Amino acid sequence: MIQLSEREQRMLEAIQGQSSVPQWLVKRSAVILKAASGATTSSIAAATGQRRDTVQRWRDRWYASQAEREQAENDKALRQVIEQTLADVPRQGAPATFSAEQIVQIVALACEEPEASGYPVSHWTPREVRQEAIKRGIVEHISERQVGRFLKRGRS
Repeated sequence: MIQLSEREQRMLEAIQGQSSVPQWLVKRSAVILKAASGATTSSIAAATGQRRDTVQRWRDRWYASQAEREQAENDKALRQVIEQTLADVPRQGAPATFSAEQIVQIVALACEEPEASGYPVSHWTPREVRQEAIKRGIVEHISERQVGRFLKRGRS
């Protein structure tokens, strides 16, 4: 069973009552409050609509942050520790498909005159930039849409 100090109890209840708080924080603080009232992991999962392993994760995170919560000198610091404890861990995400150098080369290509590369047009289209980038060996493959994204990002 999770033990809450009066400050922690008051802070978690305040989070529950605020309408401007993100839902992830409201749901996770509800897990902690229910755990402090003696509810089991299974009953908390059923009541909050979460999986048992998710409920257990937040209980474990709460236990692990006890020292930090105890060191919080005021309510603002405690609130910060609680939010950090209940926040998602940053995720790495997928690796970049194109390097910064490739992107710069594609944008530089689009700044050149198309006639200099043998295209009988006055302005580049994403399709032509794609074809020329592959022809020059800047990239092995790229979609017209991705070329368009790179060019759109470069506008001021």
